[in-house]
Amino acid sequence: MIIGACTVKLYLPGVGSLKGKRHLIKPLLNQLRRRFEVAAAETGTQDVWQSAEIAFVTLSNDTSQIYKVLEHAMHWIQDEYRVVEVMDWQIELR
Repeated sequence: MIIGACTVKLYLPGVGSLKGKRHLIKPLLNQLRRRFEVAAAETGTQDVWQSAEIAFVTLSNDTSQIYKVLEHAMHWIQDEYRVVEVMDWQIELR
């Protein structure tokens, strides 16, 4: 079994509090879980208002399937979830 993880650094323009940050990140993580059947969580910069680091993971025996799911989720964030800006992202297999 292969584990694929995608870490994403986000910029959250216009956010002025941790509550405002949570208002953007929580729905994003829930939609990733529902749409792409991945495990998703906020993994870093939890005390910084206008930036976030999230990660989502999936499992498969097929490396190409892992890349397909993770890249599809990444492109969805970039193209459809426009309340955040993607600063950087990386996929890692284990």
